[in-house]
Amino acid sequence: MSRTDLQVVGAVFRKEFTDALRDRRTLAMVLLSSVLIGPLVLLALSALVASQEQRSERREVYLAGADHAPSLVNFLERQTYVVKAAPADYEQQLRLSTLSDPVLEVGDDFEARLARGEPARVEIVSDSANRQAEAGAGRVARLLGAFNHERAILTVALRGLSPALLEPVEVEERDLASTQARAAQLTALVPFFVMMAVLYGAMHAALDTTAGERERGSLEPLLMNPVRPLSMVVGKWAAVACLGMLIAALSCFSFLPGQWLLRSDTLQALFQFGPSEALAFLLLLAPFAAALSALLMAVAIRCRGIKEAQASSALVVLGVSMLPMVTLFNESGEAPWQLWVPALAQQMLMARVLKGEAIVALQIVIPLGVCVLLTLLGVAYVASVLRAAAVR
Repeated sequence: MSRTDLQVVGAVFRKEFTDALRDRRTLAMVLLSSVLIGPLVLLALSALVASQEQRSERREVYLAGADHAPSLVNFLERQTYVVKAAPADYEQQLRLSTLSDPVLEVGDDFEARLARGEPARVEIVSDSANRQAEAGAGRVARLLGAFNHERAILTVALRGLSPALLEPVEVEERDLASTQARAAQLTALVPFFVMMAVLYGAMHAALDTTAGERERGSLEPLLMNPVRPLSMVVGKWAAVACLGMLIAALSCFSFLPGQWLLRSDTLQALFQFGPSEALAFLLLLAPFAAALSALLMAVAIRCRGIKEAQASSALVVLGVSMLPMVTLFNESGEAPWQLWVPALAQQMLMARVLKGEAIVALQIVIPLGVCVLLTLLGVAYVASVLRAAAVR
């Protein structure tokens, strides 16, 4: 480009970027939908985990038929649990989710069967539709397992045998995941929200600067100016891409103060997302924002109005929303072909950043090349459409 072309690009960029920022209502909606939604979801998750932790700290067990199982009650109290009598209508309360703890139901012949050396029947009553009660069922099952183990050890010891016979194999677990990899299971939601921020930040500006100007009738007078259509398109595209990155930056850094709202100490220890991760996200998303802006402009340039452009860009929105979910259903891990798919490649690379894993040059070059190619094709297509409109 010549110096004149660069001046045109700069002038169009300033004009389009300023106009996008002046639309305060739309900008406020974009900020609310893409910047605040992530911290709000994080806050809701924190409240859920905090409530579960509070229930576990209460260390309460609801028992139906406690009078028939004094040995079990004694064991639970020795484990510092408070044994409470189950309500008479506990099954109905579990169905209605008014009771948030499972109920341990003991048979009338519990102690008699234990005394005869026969297995005693115990039921853990829960409701799979009651999430709180279902979450506590595992804790009660582990308590019963510990009770069984203790009874078995006492029985073996009374017969003069070694308790080690009950456990011929000593099992130990070793987790190979690093602290960052374990924390990434929680922070995995961050890349998705940041990519959606890029999408919604760029979409309105891309539609308004193409189909919006055609609808308002300001596109044709603009083409009458003695400038190259390519220069105007590059200026418009740069403004759209910068606006998308601006919203993405706000979304990334909104998670930093959002961590202060975490009510769970466990989540605060696991949620490791700092300024370095945010900057790495922005570097990885810059080519994606450029390609997405060019693609949205290419889709909208053929439309006569904003509503038609919104309907036409629905496929782009669906692709950006659904492609990252491939990683959720792919149990075989990362695959080389994912680097060639925009949105999916950025999701994979940002996940590696959260896990603290190294990113090789090829993993950056391939997504960068794909995004550059899409950007060139999109900008060239929009320029060709404007050039044809200027000739007519």
